[in-house]
Amino acid sequence: MSARVMVVDDVEANVRLLEAKLTIEYFDVVSCHDGLTALTLAAETQPDLILLDVMMPGMDGFETCRRLKAQAETRHIPVVLVTALDGREDKIRGLEAGADDFITKPLDDVILFARVRSLSRLKQVMDELREREENSRRMGVSTDGDRRLRAEGGRVLVVDDNEAQAKKIADQLGVEHRVTIEANADAAIKAVRGPLDLVIVNVAADSFDGLRVLALSKSGDARRAPVLAVVDPMDRARMVKALELGAADVVNRPIDPDELSARARTQIRRKRYTDFLRDKLDSSLELAVTDALTGLHNRRYMTGQLDALVNRAVHGGSSVALLVLDIDHFKLVNDGFGHDAGDEVLIEFAVRLATNVRAVDLPCRLGGEEFVVVMPGADLEDAGRVAERIRRDVASQPFRIMGGKEMLTITISIGVAATCGPHDTPELLLKRADEGVYEAKAKGRNIVIAKAA
Repeated sequence: MSARVMVVDDVEANVRLLEAKLTIEYFDVVSCHDGLTALTLAAETQPDLILLDVMMPGMDGFETCRRLKAQAETRHIPVVLVTALDGREDKIRGLEAGADDFITKPLDDVILFARVRSLSRLKQVMDELREREENSRRMGVSTDGDRRLRAEGGRVLVVDDNEAQAKKIADQLGVEHRVTIEANADAAIKAVRGPLDLVIVNVAADSFDGLRVLALSKSGDARRAPVLAVVDPMDRARMVKALELGAADVVNRPIDPDELSARARTQIRRKRYTDFLRDKLDSSLELAVTDALTGLHNRRYMTGQLDALVNRAVHGGSSVALLVLDIDHFKLVNDGFGHDAGDEVLIEFAVRLATNVRAVDLPCRLGGEEFVVVMPGADLEDAGRVAERIRRDVASQPFRIMGGKEMLTITISIGVAATCGPHDTPELLLKRADEGVYEAKAKGRNIVIAKAA
């Protein structure tokens, strides 16, 4: 699907011209003629990029951009201000309003489309992260809360062999950020793989290929840090290539300190928002397969792993064993000491369980006081030995609860089963282990029962 671009300009001829150029390049185009309509249309159509004219009657482009960035529904959409203004103050004003770039008329089609493609790719990555996080939230596994994303205190690497220019960048950004300068290309390529919020590369460097450094800084583990390319405005080909290679933004030489600060703040804020979404996604994925109380894997994870391992075993792979463990008389703990004490017992039991299984085993909480251990590559005898070790450890030491005020003797009943032929299934394996637990309970508890097919 092509990227959707919204064009906002009060001059009909300008709108039609941009629509025609973008359509030829296979972009999906929507348009309007004033700032108020732009706010509504952007929220409704969710474009991948907004080309916004500055000089409009009523609400100008600066104010429209500021409001777009203030609304939760539209703040993630890249905005490029398009105007005949070419003053330094206007450019900085636009960047501080939240614009991602500032393009002057008459438009250079090559630069325009390079910026449109670059920012559209960025928006699509952000959309994927936001969609995954929203899906996790709907599933009830997303972490709560938001945080105010600051643009100060960033870790910035300047890759530049021009000593005077590098010092100028460091002096300007050093007021708000932690800046490191690297003039050697090989050392810089190693440095970009560290924890950085922004990389600034002089792509017109004399002693190394700046475009190569840029390309390598967008590969592998380093790709998350945005790159701000320092370019010669007369070298259009190098500027376009920098954007094609993944530069998030460009700044022209000679560098304007205030413009540099504004662009750096924009990139660092966006990097932290992206990190925030990734962190939430990672936390959501972990919550989806982890029991919140004990930290062990949950039933969902156990089911998926057991299905795969049994399927492999019945098709000639190594066997898989299963332990089902049930805490004896757990209801008496809850009734006699309260559910908080019961939770303490479950947490301590999970620790003892996890420390007594093999490194390859998967201890899981099935629910309540029932636990499962999936044992890849184990047979019935191997699993029985591990089960007996767990049983002894649980019974040998009392469980401290209520801040150590009470000591409880806890025992467990364990059923053991292992795969036994081409017709076995995860359900049959789990059923046999369950039957072992029931038999252990019937025989007085605190017993391990292995159930062969």
